[in-house]
Amino acid sequence: MKKAIFPGSFDPITLGHVDVINRGITLFDEVIIAIGENSSKDYMFSLRERINFIESAFKDNPKVRVMSYSGLTIDFCKEVEVNFILRGLRNPADFEFEKAIAQTNRKLSTLETVFLLTSAQTSFISSSIVREIIRYKGDYKKLVPNSVHV
Repeated sequence: MKKAIFPGSFDPITLGHVDVINRGITLFDEVIIAIGENSSKDYMFSLRERINFIESAFKDNPKVRVMSYSGLTIDFCKEVEVNFILRGLRNPADFEFEKAIAQTNRKLSTLETVFLLTSAQTSFISSSIVREIIRYKGDYKKLVPNSVHV
């Protein structure tokens, strides 16, 4: 069984994430959306809320599972017996950043990283932009799945 994790903070999950996940499940038998917890980071949404957003968005897809973890992603991958990391790329800056992480992970483990380009319709969306729109009470609903409409 080919499994991949799609790691991130998902604060909140966006339509860009959904696009990458939906395309990733055509490549893998299972995609684990792995919510990384960083104790030094302030989140807009609690871990429980983020899990609920994602589980609701993919409730009809048995190929998607949601888990949380702390620590190194490569250690989490070993724990859940996953050999692939799925990542979305929006722009050249994402590529350079993600390439360095992928090469480091490859040096420290046998993990392979699979990159998918985000679709043109979602390539401009980021969680930080969505948080800013929410913070200032703007209309963010076109940027996130229905499960995030708070």
